[in-house]
Amino acid sequence: MSLWFEAARGAVVLNVVLLAGLATVWARNYRSHGARHTLGLLVFACVLLAQNLLALYLYTLHPTFHNWVYYSAPIAQRGTMAMNVLELVAIAFLVKITLE
Repeated sequence: MSLWFEAARGAVVLNVVLLAGLATVWARNYRSHGARHTLGLLVFACVLLAQNLLALYLYTLHPTFHNWVYYSAPIAQRGTMAMNVLELVAIAFLVKITLE
């Protein structure tokens, strides 16, 4: 298996887990405080969660997309992995700030 492809898929899985946690916390905060800023964060988390769930589906279950990415040039795999890992870093930072 391609290391770059598996790293991209692993980053997407972690993104889904972290975003689900953030959405839960922000939904709870919105219910208790009703702040529009918190609602914005909740909507942001839900949209990004939907995007990552789609990516997870494409990487895992969609045979055409999976083969296209898996057998593409290494530069394309590294680029895909880099985007997913950078997104993971940003989401992890939001988790850190939210939980403090």
